[in-house]
Amino acid sequence: MKIAYLGPQASFTDLAVKKAFPVENKVPCVTIPDCIEAVIEGEADYAVVPLENALEGSVHITVDYLFHEANLSIVAELTSPIQQHLMVHPGHGGDESKVEKILSHSHALAQCHKFLHQNFRGTPLEQATSTAAAAKYVSEHGQERLAAIGNELAALEYGLTIIHKNIHDFAYNHTRFIVLHNQYDSLELPHEKSGDKTTLMVTLPKDRSGALHQVLSTFAWRQLNLSKIESRPLKTGLGDYFFLIDVAHGMDEVLLPGAVSEMEALGCEVKMIGTYASYLLEK
Repeated sequence: MKIAYLGPQASFTDLAVKKAFPVENKVPCVTIPDCIEAVIEGEADYAVVPLENALEGSVHITVDYLFHEANLSIVAELTSPIQQHLMVHPGHGGDESKVEKILSHSHALAQCHKFLHQNFRGTPLEQATSTAAAAKYVSEHGQERLAAIGNELAALEYGLTIIHKNIHDFAYNHTRFIVLHNQYDSLELPHEKSGDKTTLMVTLPKDRSGALHQVLSTFAWRQLNLSKIESRPLKTGLGDYFFLIDVAHGMDEVLLPGAVSEMEALGCEVKMIGTYASYLLEK
């Protein structure tokens, strides 16, 4: 079985995949769309990509790609703790005063905003496709005065020196990773299960007053708890949105099908993204 994930090796996604799929064949991809397309094109059986971080919110490219481009299902969710460290090439002797640019994924840079503002104010920040890609670049360009933000495995994998540990702004820093598949089947994994979820993407009928209230009511009177609701642009014009809705409930034979039918009767378009188990991964 092949698992595509956002690489390169030693990315946070790689860490989650190693814990969830310790013996499977792992295929690193450069971008999140590359991971998703690997499953669509049959090059991988599953894809693991980040969906949401506790500090920085949703990973928009994942949400948008699942809505606009892909017809895949979420079959499992992996929640993993995230620890960010500042690392440099060992040739610089761990001297932070030599750092002239800091590289990392956009979410990692944002998660460490306070630390960077206090300690590296004015130092240019550059986005990379992943934290591991940033570490890899720093390791290959020892002649430049660079630093990367990433995890401990990235420092070990690419031979970098950690000069500051745990630089994320808040202690509770976790990321939700989703496992995507081309079939609508929940995936069982040997980890602590924290519950079941169903994810929907809902487009409201245009210019209808109270439509969102009516949608929320379909869940409320059925006592279906929503763990997340978020709007994203439809990309058809200003003011046009779809809604990502996470329901803290697995698919059943009555409640969720009834809620979907009621929303469709209201004129909504409903895209079922998956019903799946959520797992907690240890440090």
